[in-house]
Amino acid sequence: MKLLAVDDARARMLAEIAVLPAEAAPLAQAMGRVLAEDVVAGRDQPPFTAAAMDGWAVRSVDCPGTLKVVGESAAGRGFAGAVGSGEAVRIFTGAAVPADCDAVVVQEDAQRDGQIVRVPRVAPETFLRPTGGDFRAGEVLLERGTQLDPWRISLAASAGRAEVCVYGRPRVALLATGEEIVEAPAAPGPWQIYDSAVPGLAAMIAGWGGLALRARPLRDELTSVISALREAEADLVVTVGGASVGDHDLVRSAAQALGLSLRVESVNVRPGRPTFFGTLSDGRRLLGLPGNPASAFVCAEIFLKPIVNAYRGAATPPATLSARLENDLPANGPREHWMRAKLASTDAGLTVRPYPDQDSSLVSVFAASDALMRRLPNASAATAGSVVEVLPLARA
Repeated sequence: MKLLAVDDARARMLAEIAVLPAEAAPLAQAMGRVLAEDVVAGRDQPPFTAAAMDGWAVRSVDCPGTLKVVGESAAGRGFAGAVGSGEAVRIFTGAAVPADCDAVVVQEDAQRDGQIVRVPRVAPETFLRPTGGDFRAGEVLLERGTQLDPWRISLAASAGRAEVCVYGRPRVALLATGEEIVEAPAAPGPWQIYDSAVPGLAAMIAGWGGLALRARPLRDELTSVISALREAEADLVVTVGGASVGDHDLVRSAAQALGLSLRVESVNVRPGRPTFFGTLSDGRRLLGLPGNPASAFVCAEIFLKPIVNAYRGAATPPATLSARLENDLPANGPREHWMRAKLASTDAGLTVRPYPDQDSSLVSVFAASDALMRRLPNASAATAGSVVEVLPLARA
């Protein structure tokens, strides 16, 4: 379980995660949620043949000709009467086409004179939207496991759904440790810094569809850490800092006091080697992240995001792309390296430039990055133009 490869460590973590129970959600609150059911059409859409243009509903056999206007069909208020030989109905876009008509003449092509309208020749089915042209009753519109976006929510609404059955949102408790951090707006002491990791992680979790539960930074006292871990009411507890083996790194000891069963002890990754994962005796999962912000954010992207997605029914590995290096790079060391980088789109395709300073404490570099560039252990030196693997970051 020590120094596992990134892919192996992630697989071990995901093997311990079960999708959360399903719940009903109003469409207005379903954005980003994952369907726990198929959404099936209850009726045809449109439920009638509709006009695609403003104009005149006609019988094509009467065209060209001079027709008598016998009524009007507007959206939401159709014409229920019969349309006989030599007759026409004024019609508007989206309105139901009378049953006796088989075409629409657009208003620009017709001349009305009182209750008479002159129309040109028109082919059957001209400017008609057929019954069920969008979808048919009984058709599966959205499959279980689909993540809802605005367009899919619109589709569910068009099928008459006011709410849908979706998987639950995981509760993720964030616990930061360390005497050196203080939560804004409190005034930091001379040896302290502001906590930047937890606010960033909370935003990431919310963006991924989880519920982030934040606690105040913990002091480096074993009893305090044990108490905080015990009291965290969550599906997943994420600790930030204290994951290594220094004199002030108490998270593992505290977790062991609560029956921690480790599945991942450390990962062969840079940054983020101390990352660990396991299960507490009460069944809650625990992910230990390093305290340096960049380390925590990198490991959140490659481990925490897939875990959150697995809880909410959207288990997918990080989706990487190929890009060409803009600059030369030396050979990589023995750990897999995820480098903060900047992407650019050119006529030749996607390019990437890693930032020269990859220090794991630099929040400003991560804020400027829009991708992580992956370098495998012991990768050879790479020259500009080489194809590399990148993980795009979700940026506004």
